[in-house]
Amino acid sequence: MTTIIEKPQPSAFYRWLVLIFVSLAMFGNYYIYDSINPITDLLKSGLGFSDSDIGSLNTAYSIAAIVILLFSGMIVDKYGTKNTTLFFGILCTVSALVTALAPNYATMILGRVLLGLGAEPLIVAITVTLAKWFKAKQLGFAMGMNLLIARFGSWTADRSPSFASGLFDNWQDPLLLAFAVSITCVIGAVVYWFLETNAEKKYSLGEVGETDKFNIKEIFKFSKSFWLILALCVTFYSAIFPFRTFATKFFMEAHNLDRIDASGLNSFLPLASMFATPLIGLLVDYKGKRATFMMFGSLLILPVYLLMAYVDLAPLSIVVFGEYLYLPIILMGIAFSLIPAIMWPSVAYIVEEKRLGTGYAIMALIQQAGVASMNWAIGAANDFSGANVSNPDGYNLGMWMFSALGILGFIFAFFLRREELGPNGHGLEKGITSE
Repeated sequence: MTTIIEKPQPSAFYRWLVLIFVSLAMFGNYYIYDSINPITDLLKSGLGFSDSDIGSLNTAYSIAAIVILLFSGMIVDKYGTKNTTLFFGILCTVSALVTALAPNYATMILGRVLLGLGAEPLIVAITVTLAKWFKAKQLGFAMGMNLLIARFGSWTADRSPSFASGLFDNWQDPLLLAFAVSITCVIGAVVYWFLETNAEKKYSLGEVGETDKFNIKEIFKFSKSFWLILALCVTFYSAIFPFRTFATKFFMEAHNLDRIDASGLNSFLPLASMFATPLIGLLVDYKGKRATFMMFGSLLILPVYLLMAYVDLAPLSIVVFGEYLYLPIILMGIAFSLIPAIMWPSVAYIVEEKRLGTGYAIMALIQQAGVASMNWAIGAANDFSGANVSNPDGYNLGMWMFSALGILGFIFAFFLRREELGPNGHGLEKGITSE
């Protein structure tokens, strides 16, 4: 008679050790992506880039991400999170080096394409990792902590003109700094690979399940709530990330800030989310009301762009970074904390486990399609309107475009809440204390 010895669950310490190192890989990933934000004006003066060219750098990233995300869910499901995290982490570091050494626009586009091929599948792999290690064990809080560390990468990139000011005499030195930081992608992925390899021998780990084949019929078997979350995802991120691409330049030219203060103002978004996101994740783990909170976050973002474009906010301001931190940035920071902290963990509740990698990949794919379109569209709108330091009103067209996305996001969040309160809900409004 064969005795089956049941393996123990990994300890809380081991789980959080895994989270720290996969989040370290995310830190490097986020830094690379945002490293071009503080140098948009240097790309114009040093390489002769237009706003359309600058927007196209992130559009190239997103198009590459769309292509790889068609397959990344299946890749993660088939080859496992530890292997895919390592492979895509290395690719992110290579992309940072190519971008930093680019002698021209075409080579820099290649670097951003490589980043898109590596960064988004890396995020999918790490998201599935957290779902595997933390489901039913404070998943929302774990994903919030992951975003805290990842967005610290964005914040650090935005603040780089202050702590590495000597590098900002040209466009290339800040990108070489980004390459140095990107090595954390490899370090985090390598340590995680060894941690999970060891855990597979000693512990009982969550299973992703049998891999589904990827086909159109299976895609449309996802629930209505999934598609509403996806729609909110694409409108929300398309209103946030393309704004951040041009925000430093916008604050310098439309609000007369210097580079350090403008990038500091832009850094408030990841800074606010770093600390608020894990707390919000913990709150909804216990209290629920996920759809309600997402609708509230969508409401907050509605007025922010038109306030920045048309309203004199000095009487409503507080002094930060030596200049004004405007009310709309505070509202945007709260929304940037609230929605992602709830949206991504919610997918684990409404998509069956064996399709989780594919579900996250579809969300990331459609999100990147929206972000790609808006990065290009905002750059083209700025060029069309002649947005520059002598014509700050040229930015207003783009602000109206962002506002339209905010309205759509609120509509999708409203219908998501209505769906979850009905008979086909998945428990997004329920928390640990209500079960």
